[in-house]
Amino acid sequence: VQLQASGGGLVQPGGSLRLSCAVSGITLEYVSIGWFRQVPGKEREGLSTFSVDGRTTYADSVDGRFFISRDNAKNTVHLQMDNLKPDDTARYVCGAHYGQYYQPPAEDDFGFWGQGTQVTVSS
Repeated sequence: VQLQASGGGLVQPGGSLRLSCAVSGITLEYVSIGWFRQVPGKEREGLSTFSVDGRTTYADSVDGRFFISRDNAKNTVHLQMDNLKPDDTARYVCGAHYGQYYQPPAEDDFGFWGQGTQVTVSS
């Protein structure tokens, strides 16, 4: 199983980005996908989960601004990020969890990490 995050970049405060997590080696009918972000010196923060059955969950820090979706045909999970703030600057990574998952993602429950994609919010 391999996950590859992409779509990061430099964006001004208030702007939007759409991240993608492309999954290979297994189909999304078997794994839930979680999005995380990490800033050097801080713990990895779980942001959002797309469960096998389609349920979605969000951390309070991003609820209402970030939206997770799944493209079954491309075996990809997207994270639409709106109204971005400087505090959203981080490296964003996705992970996989076998089976259903009905809460914001916890790092210890996920694996198959890719390299992630950098998001920088700055004017």
